Amino acid sequence: MNEINSDDLQAAVARLHTCKPTLIQSVPIKETFEGSTVWEGVVHVFDLKGHLHANRAYAWSSPIEGSEKRRIFAVLHQGPVTSPVEAVRAAIVAEQRGH
Repeated sequence: MNEINSDDLQAAVARLHTCKPTLIQSVPIKETFEGSTVWEGVVHVFDLKGHLHANRAYAWSSPIEGSEKRRIFAVLHQGPVTSPVEAVRAAIVAEQRGH
């Protein structure tokens, strides 16, 4: 299965965070650790209307190992997450910790 398109990611952000997202940009990201690529793809940046704690979110999809399906990530711009790269890093750390 190919990347999930920005319309589907926008719908996921709206559903997961109960707000109205507007796509403002798509940013290619290549995250490496100790010389190896741990994630590479496009992060879609959305401005949010109606969210209580954040005015921006970052969304993307990644393949699920051993499956044809993709997992959607929708990370809010808050706390240590201040950019698309930080959103990807936070998601990678959360997955490594089993959350």
